[in-house]
Amino acid sequence: MKLNRGALLKAVEQPHYREGVPEFRSGDTVRVTYRVVEGKRERLQAFEGVVIKIHRNGLNSTFTVRKISYGEGVERVFPYHSPLIDKVEVVSYGKVRQARPYYLRQLRGKAARIRPDRKRTQKAAEKYAAAKAAKGKKKKKGKKAAAQAEAGSE
Repeated sequence: MKLNRGALLKAVEQPHYREGVPEFRSGDTVRVTYRVVEGKRERLQAFEGVVIKIHRNGLNSTFTVRKISYGEGVERVFPYHSPLIDKVEVVSYGKVRQARPYYLRQLRGKAARIRPDRKRTQKAAEKYAAAKAAKGKKKKKGKKAAAQAEAGSE
């Protein structure tokens, strides 16, 4: 009996895939909140910086985030599907012309700024406004239904 190795791997890896990771690209600024275990205690710690590398390889996918801490550049590699990552949020969308902007390692101060991607920022704002409007409509319907229920019971 011959097994399809790819299908077998997919079946084994499927339960470990993480849902809810937002879409982001190189040049975007993200805030990664992850769990840090210190002895018996566990706490959440945030790491905010620019994405300089995305490595896509199924369950082994990773992304590298770079930030400047006390004048020193710090890079950290995060696995996409790690259970230790609490959440990933996109702070701002940046526009870079390379898939891996390693040139940021040599730049300091204002030279290291990244141009904002206005198109993606606008799309995100519209999506957020639509979601907020939909949520608001649901709440209004709930209040009306509650008021009608009270009127009906009297």
